Amino acid sequence: MPRHANFRNDIKAHVRAVRDGSISRREFLAGVTALGLATGSAYSLLGLAAPRRVRAQQSGGFLHCQMRVMELDDPRLFDWSEKANIARGSLENLVRYTHDFTLEPWLLREWEIAPGALGYILRLRPDVRWSNGDAFTADDVIFNLTRWADSTVPGNSMAQRMSSLVDARTGQLRDGAVERVDELTVRLNLSSPDVSLIAGFADYPALIVHRDFDVSAGIGPHTPGTGPYTIESVTPGVSATLSRRDGWWGGPVALDRILYLDLGTDPSDFVAAFEEKTIDLVHESTGSYVELFDSMGLDRSSVLSGATLTARVNRNTGPDIYRDVRVRRALALAVHNPTVLELGYANLGLPADNHHVGPMHPDHADIGAPQTDPSAALALVREAGAHEYEHQLLVVDDDWTRASADAISAQLRDAGLRVKRQLTNGDSFWRDWARHPFSCTQWNMRPLGVQNMALGYASSSAWNETGFSDQSFDDALGAALAEPDPAARAVHMATMEQALIDDGTIIQPYWRELFLHHRKGVLGVTRHPMNEHHHDLWAIAG
Repeated sequence: MPRHANFRNDIKAHVRAVRDGSISRREFLAGVTALGLATGSAYSLLGLAAPRRVRAQQSGGFLHCQMRVMELDDPRLFDWSEKANIARGSLENLVRYTHDFTLEPWLLREWEIAPGALGYILRLRPDVRWSNGDAFTADDVIFNLTRWADSTVPGNSMAQRMSSLVDARTGQLRDGAVERVDELTVRLNLSSPDVSLIAGFADYPALIVHRDFDVSAGIGPHTPGTGPYTIESVTPGVSATLSRRDGWWGGPVALDRILYLDLGTDPSDFVAAFEEKTIDLVHESTGSYVELFDSMGLDRSSVLSGATLTARVNRNTGPDIYRDVRVRRALALAVHNPTVLELGYANLGLPADNHHVGPMHPDHADIGAPQTDPSAALALVREAGAHEYEHQLLVVDDDWTRASADAISAQLRDAGLRVKRQLTNGDSFWRDWARHPFSCTQWNMRPLGVQNMALGYASSSAWNETGFSDQSFDDALGAALAEPDPAARAVHMATMEQALIDDGTIIQPYWRELFLHHRKGVLGVTRHPMNEHHHDLWAIAG
């Protein structure tokens, strides 16, 4: 791939940062592969050999996985990683985020970033065909980019990821933003620099659909895909089945079929399913059930991730008191994050700092742990005249979210605030998750901290669940998106992180270590930091 001086300088900046200890090896790998450096080359700069993910050689079998099954509509509207895990059997990303925290070409063969991150050249794999026999071409990529850039579609979070391609006047793909160079090459011309674009291609709403995709029909057995499986059936709340297809560009895969079973959200039902041999693996093991599944002789896979939980008020949909910064800051001041990690998530992770960027992100700025001061919290709500108000904290009724909300609620009450924790089922919660007045939200990991800022806190973001809007924050975000050097980007990140702290935007107690358990004989299943299932690596012995 052609390289330019800026690219070499950007890579050198990452090398200096990892050598002087300002970023970790994980942060280095995420940063340089986002710039387009091959995984093997990234590891070689560290003097290491790249790990190999070997596809299991066993052939045949039917694997049963516990996971929630929801309706599959339009991938760009996906707001739950479980939806994408089913769809990913058939639909694929341009770029894959690996278990080893690197970004690797998938439907893309490679990419090149222009100086200043104002342009990208995307080169497609030449050997990919859709399940209906059509060749995968630049027309498919342009079709998806056009869909993603349409900010007029409610709930389309991809528009935020593609903001540098969007015409602010029309809310649509900007004229000249995308060029078809040839059958297998696409050039992107950005209106503003964006170093997070490639990482955005790897996110779960960025699954590539066929150029004739019918939005009204959603995703199902009729949907052409480029992946190794076809979607045989989807029954929300019950099950979904993937069936192996011939002719996948990546070569033969092991499993004949994969069955997803929706067993609800109570992990005790997962225990019973293991005992009854109804399932071979769980999508996720949490809290005290990690130790319980260990005791059952199941195999464990885990990874310290950027997945997290946020407790937040929404100043636009909640009562007037949530527009008062004193009330928001009081809620955060009353909560000691390490205590929530201990009581809510069995200490299986790291404390977080209430600004949604952490040490696993190459652009993290360490501005220190948040202050905890229950007395100051009570004084603030009294000053705001809100000390008699009873807060209603809405949470999903599962084990770790409920336990974390209980720990937060208890500390708020200990500080003298009035709070009632309310439980609801997942379907009810996620139907309108971004508009709840006061709630706890589960967030997936993103490879770059700047992605979290853009998705959750930019004024125009579809996933802004707090109502936070600040021009100086948006300006710092724009500067961060234009900066490939992680150390230089961290300066802008510090501005954004401090803005969220000063505003009392969120209580973010911890970063989660993620776990899953499976039976012995299940092969190739590894806990992914972004909750992804990579079916091409799965197999079952015997």
